[in-house]
Amino acid sequence: MSELEIKSYGSWVSPITSNLIVSETVRLGQVVLDNESTYWTEGRPQEGGRNVIVHCTADGQKNDVTPEPFNVRSRVHEYGGGAFAVVDKTVYFSNYLDNQIYRQEMGSRPVAITSESGRRHADFVINQKQNRLVCVSEDHSDLSRNEPVNSLVSLDLVDGTTQAIAFGNDFYASPCISRDESHLAWLTWNHPNMPWDGTELWVATWNEDGSIANPKQIAGGHNESIFQPKWSPDHKLYFVSDRNGWWNLHHLQNGQTEPLLEMEAEFGRPQWVFGMSTYGFASAEQIICAYTQNGIWHLASVQTETRKLERIETVYTSIESIQVNANMVVFIGGSPSQFSSVAKLDLVTQHPYIIRRSCNVEVGPKVLSTPQTIEFPTVNGLISYAFFYAPQNDCQIASESELPPLIVVSHGGPTGATSNTLSLNLQYWTSRGFAVLDVNYGGSTGYGRVYRERLNNQWGIVDVEDCINGAKFLVDQGQVDSNRIAIKGGSAGGYTTLCSLTYHDFFKAGASYYGIGNLEALATDTHKFESRYLDGLVGRYPEEMEVYRERSPIYAIDLLNCPIIIFQGLDDKVVPPNQAEAMVHALKTKGIPVAYIPFDGEGHGFRKSQNIKRALDAELYFYGSVFGFKPADSLIPIEITNMPT
Repeated sequence: MSELEIKSYGSWVSPITSNLIVSETVRLGQVVLDNESTYWTEGRPQEGGRNVIVHCTADGQKNDVTPEPFNVRSRVHEYGGGAFAVVDKTVYFSNYLDNQIYRQEMGSRPVAITSESGRRHADFVINQKQNRLVCVSEDHSDLSRNEPVNSLVSLDLVDGTTQAIAFGNDFYASPCISRDESHLAWLTWNHPNMPWDGTELWVATWNEDGSIANPKQIAGGHNESIFQPKWSPDHKLYFVSDRNGWWNLHHLQNGQTEPLLEMEAEFGRPQWVFGMSTYGFASAEQIICAYTQNGIWHLASVQTETRKLERIETVYTSIESIQVNANMVVFIGGSPSQFSSVAKLDLVTQHPYIIRRSCNVEVGPKVLSTPQTIEFPTVNGLISYAFFYAPQNDCQIASESELPPLIVVSHGGPTGATSNTLSLNLQYWTSRGFAVLDVNYGGSTGYGRVYRERLNNQWGIVDVEDCINGAKFLVDQGQVDSNRIAIKGGSAGGYTTLCSLTYHDFFKAGASYYGIGNLEALATDTHKFESRYLDGLVGRYPEEMEVYRERSPIYAIDLLNCPIIIFQGLDDKVVPPNQAEAMVHALKTKGIPVAYIPFDGEGHGFRKSQNIKRALDAELYFYGSVFGFKPADSLIPIEITNMPT
């Protein structure tokens, strides 16, 4: 047995290269079942981030459905989701390039069935009997309006005519038609709520001409979040509600909302995108569902009559996009040892089968860091949560006198959560000798409404304190080097990163990916979906303008004294590039070491392989320069303004 090579943390030789990551990884999206066939979307970095529908037959034959140059993606709410539906091998999808809806018969080219300019569509439901499609429409055609107009529309698939069937509120989502085609249910909400704050569940009679009658609100409200309404095979309406403090399964019984289960567990997710699903019906008597406790997802069966839940044992700790029929459940699942995959489970034999992995790289387990779930004390005597990854590489070791540098990761959202699913982007760091702390700070989902609401009016405070306290917890345990701690994050996580570096003298470096430096600019220059998000996170604007300025790092550059690298997509409509550019200009003027990496053709999140690779390698180069180690990789140097030589 050969001796391990002793090298400084950060300079370890790793088989997990940026080239490997971008060449072998796809982004798995929405899953759809059509009879015994499975469909899903793949975001492919090597094709410029194009989203393709892939079809898998019952006997496992896979083929691409979407021809070039079509890109299956919706821009409703900018984040999209719910971009396609399938009925009897006919696919309906939103094309990102022109925002039109297309119909595609299997083996044929897509044909546009809409032609209106300025409209975007998502969350498709097909009424096959009436040859109609119901979806969310977002109308951007009237530029004189302050914001686009959202509604539910009914589209005649024969002549292409459209009629609005639910309108007048700010947002709509989750239309679903009952199995007997007698009723339509949907969600709606208004500013300043986000869908995890409060939504309303409505039901109406569905008419043969595609219109509705007698609409009635049956659940939800300003302080109750409803998720995924769904009709059972016997025409009963089920949904997820957090009225008891947790996103639990409920149903409509004799005109009244009743809990199907009451557990300190979450059966719902924050509705950042359309088409999310955590449960489905194997029959009128059986629901197959996923729920999370303490950051770990589980698969389960629920009997609707006895209301008994039985866990279905799987290897997965992250489960999403569940689709169910009488024979099987299909979902996207991942775990610390398995990449995110489209997986199928036979409901009779409970035999699992992987249909498609997001990454086909074979990485030896001895080079993979296994996450440890940790709880750590934070402010006000509270507890917060994170996943800790120690450095791991079977061929490298550091001197016993050295402690590893730590990267603290702050997830986006901020209403969201991180998972412990195997990620090459994260293992890129641990296999080079970094420790990583992936934090589910106060405000994250998966821990109940009270935990989620810790961030109310406290964004830039609670999340920052949790990231710092999580790192201090590891320092106190002697697991990481207190002089080499960095923080990174994207979008809202980028804001947490910038606040942590500005208002606290703790971290020694940071990496902001399309992060927010100016809350005022975000409040006045962002898209409709998030235009009032900050009302709950910070306060009303402009009434509380001073709070916005107090928590905007751009106004406190004089407090910032450590190096930063900033990455920004120049086509970003969520956090416009002027925010990054203003931060960079201010840092350069002050003399703080700063690197700026902008990307043409990228929006809010990077999708192109060359840009994903460039960002990973540039961040590594940056840490090497700041923390004083030489990476083993052959990296293209980046310009770091004000960096001492």
